[in-house]
Amino acid sequence: MNRKALVVIDIQNDITKHYRDIIENINAAVDWAVKQDMTVIYIKHNNLSAGTRTFRPGTKGAELVPKLRIVSDHIFVKTKANALTSEAFSEFIRSKDIREFYITGADATACVKSTCFNMTKAGYTVHVISDCITSYDLKKMPEMLAYYMDKGCEVKTLAKY
Repeated sequence: MNRKALVVIDIQNDITKHYRDIIENINAAVDWAVKQDMTVIYIKHNNLSAGTRTFRPGTKGAELVPKLRIVSDHIFVKTKANALTSEAFSEFIRSKDIREFYITGADATACVKSTCFNMTKAGYTVHVISDCITSYDLKKMPEMLAYYMDKGCEVKTLAKY
């Protein structure tokens, strides 16, 4: 494996319905990453807030969506927006010396945003695959893509990689 990874963030049953618009693109990105000998990592969100109705640990809503292509057992759970707050994920990427990330998933205005911001801040190279991310509010997508570029991420469609 090389020192690059594709990260699929929060493509779970409770996520925005808009994931259906990008699931085939994400699966194509997974296939691309495998061909590039990249590590493929899946991040799941667990909501620990009392009374929550979404992403509750152990529920069907917290499971990865059935249409998502799973090619590794590198599945990590986070409880905050930033994937780096998952100690298991952070330790895994340190142990494999992974320094470059291709980001896919949801939500562009929350978990993807926080993860990209914190990864670039930590000195990692971050690529956002623009046709492999989505949001609850699709009107904010252009603003989010500009935000990622402003924070030092490269933003391209999968075809351009």
